[in-house]
Amino acid sequence: MTRHISEVVRLLPWGGPEGKPCYLLGDGNGYVSRVADNVESVQLGMATDLLDHVDDLLRDRQATPEQLRYVVARMAESLRDVHRIARSRGARLAHVPGGAEGPA
Repeated sequence: MTRHISEVVRLLPWGGPEGKPCYLLGDGNGYVSRVADNVESVQLGMATDLLDHVDDLLRDRQATPEQLRYVVARMAESLRDVHRIARSRGARLAHVPGGAEGPA
């Protein structure tokens, strides 16, 4: 199989069976790419909402240990999502002229 220069391997924002990473080979304009863009957008929006909730909870002197453990668990999930998005976007930038490894 010959890869076109415009094709890039993209780490998708969801895992496969057993949590293994899923990848997409393409030019970034197909249906699955658009779905992945939408999922990333939702994940980033949820991370922002979670940060707002954490700020509120940290100001609440009556927050229980159970509430704090719960929010830390959600933060860990969100951080994993955001980290995957950052890795995926960073890898794709390396293939864009003027991107992470391209000319300045």
